[in-house]
Amino acid sequence: MAKLKVDGTEIEVPDHYTLLQAAEEAGAEVPRFCFHERLSIAGNCRMCLIEVKGGPPKPVASCAMGVRDLRPGPNGEAPEIFTTTPMVKKAREGVMEFLLINHPLDCPICDQGGECDLQDQAMAYGVDSSRFHENKRAVEDKYIGPLVKTIMTRCIHCTRCIRFTTEVGGISELGATGRGEDMEITTYLERAMTSELQGNVIDLCPVGALTSKPYAFQARPWELTKTESIDVMDAVGSAIRVDSRGREVMRIMPRNNDAVNEEWISDKTRFIWDGLRTQRLDRPYVRRNGRLQPASWAEAFAAIKEAVAKTSADRIGAIAGDLVAVEEIYALKALMTSLGSANIDCRQDGAALDPALGRSSYIFNSTIEGIEEADAILIIGANPRFEASVLNARIRKRWRAGGLPIGVIGDMGDLRYDYEMLGAGPESLKELADGKGKFFSALKKASRPLIIIGQGALARADGAAVFGQTAKLATAIGAVSDEWNGFAVLHTAAARVGALDIGFVPGEGGKNVTGMLGNMDVLFLLGADELDMNRTEGSFVVYIGTHGDAGAHRADVILPGAAYTEKAGTYVNTEGRVQQTNRGGFAPGEAREDWAILRALSDVLGHRLPFDSLAQLRARLYADHPHLAEIDEIAAGDPADIAKVARLGGKLGKDAFVSPVKDFYLTNPIARASAVMAECSALAKGDIKQAAE
Repeated sequence: MAKLKVDGTEIEVPDHYTLLQAAEEAGAEVPRFCFHERLSIAGNCRMCLIEVKGGPPKPVASCAMGVRDLRPGPNGEAPEIFTTTPMVKKAREGVMEFLLINHPLDCPICDQGGECDLQDQAMAYGVDSSRFHENKRAVEDKYIGPLVKTIMTRCIHCTRCIRFTTEVGGISELGATGRGEDMEITTYLERAMTSELQGNVIDLCPVGALTSKPYAFQARPWELTKTESIDVMDAVGSAIRVDSRGREVMRIMPRNNDAVNEEWISDKTRFIWDGLRTQRLDRPYVRRNGRLQPASWAEAFAAIKEAVAKTSADRIGAIAGDLVAVEEIYALKALMTSLGSANIDCRQDGAALDPALGRSSYIFNSTIEGIEEADAILIIGANPRFEASVLNARIRKRWRAGGLPIGVIGDMGDLRYDYEMLGAGPESLKELADGKGKFFSALKKASRPLIIIGQGALARADGAAVFGQTAKLATAIGAVSDEWNGFAVLHTAAARVGALDIGFVPGEGGKNVTGMLGNMDVLFLLGADELDMNRTEGSFVVYIGTHGDAGAHRADVILPGAAYTEKAGTYVNTEGRVQQTNRGGFAPGEAREDWAILRALSDVLGHRLPFDSLAQLRARLYADHPHLAEIDEIAAGDPADIAKVARLGGKLGKDAFVSPVKDFYLTNPIARASAVMAECSALAKGDIKQAAE
């Protein structure tokens, strides 16, 4: 720790702090454009100038000078810095005057208006006139893809976007050409950016040079209602803010959560919002004479009652999808139990996960933040870049810190960091579990080894055997102990961990997803679209969901539900963290929240569920599963559970591990309804040209 005085106030800070961080620790406000806590220091905007006592007779860039660079006074007094002296004030006014020489007077038509750092700092630290009367320079706008809009005349060359894509995104797609007045930020060949995190440059840009292309000219920030919520596009559970106007979601922004997503979100999370408006189910439908026709709620319920009455409990099944909240899964489980059916499952992909093996067997035990403590990582059958983009950025962050060997089993392509390819499939895993190979030694030597197993390794015919071999390897290298649990399951479905927590898997004598398809008289699909619908022939399918996707096309009765932005719901992310979404708007038309639909249906079926409100439902849920009441907490699993998994046997197959995510932009019904995601998907596949508009 180091002592220093900031504007006369003595404080103590870690000696690796910059003067800017030290000043802020003391409560002083230091303006900045180029400095960002999560990026490297550039020191090129000069807005953060301060005065150092005993230093040079000129202002100092506080972001680029460290506390340890300060000298004490002649008698050993603590070093002193000043942030409000006349020298500092004049210097900041001069810097702002320079920045505004070429900046256009675009504020009335700029999407950054109302959220612009340059506006705010010009008001706080600038002067009311300029001494420059020359013509402003103009820069041609660059095409960098369908997500980020460029108006490069506004650019102040803070280079935040360049540093983000290089350091966090892992691909040097943006850079600077030219010098001085001719400097321009560009993708060099004007091609679309390929990073799945590129939308974050919109938040980083302190001016209106990089803005959201789909959101352009849609709304002003003061018109929007802002709701804090949780993302469900993957199983990371990124903290987001849903901005809506009236009934429509206008944009989705990240919130800071150091334990999960820091302040980044993936492009799918950010730009999915147009899919929340289109292809929505807004009224019940019943299939009559082979065609789906609009119906009333009473008619839809009557059709379901008739179908249920014709069959027995063992011929009724229910499958929960990837985007549904814990509350509706709990309500569906209660309804199926009251009907006497044990045919329930949440594993659409057939993953070899079983809550009977204990919570440690299906969560990311090290936690997402714990990735930064790992000193060796093995990735099995997962492509975290597309399955959990923000989590992948965390792995890259740890890799950049150095001293991190990474091994991968399965052909996963470019993960945005260096890794050693150890093999393609189960045979390579078995060799490693048997203690062979150099990478086994690297894992064994590590004090905190981390093994990440993805759904590409678990959702296979030999998934249980692969799971067992992985647990055997984790035990052999000492990855599981009371201090550190490095056995990590990476999920792709936001609903999966919560559903496993409440036991939404087949009961005694019940059938799993594979057993239900084609063998049920009545099949309830709760937002389940990632199934082979051709295999449901002969079943009366009841679909409860939000979009006209695969499940709705196959359904005999459609009951319209609410999307994740339209309800208060509980989700549990891949690390087992309990999180809650908040309602940012209302579902369209006659659509209702899913738990309320199931409660009303239970009444018609003669098996009334014992709750009439969300509060009552949650009270029962928390009584049965107390850990779900602890919001933003992780109920740690028992490390001994991994030993149970290690005893799983079975014959290993020979097929290579492949990621379950075939198209990053089109993984769920909301994404498939989004025009923006469709354009990104076509661009990624090369179906449309990566050329300027």
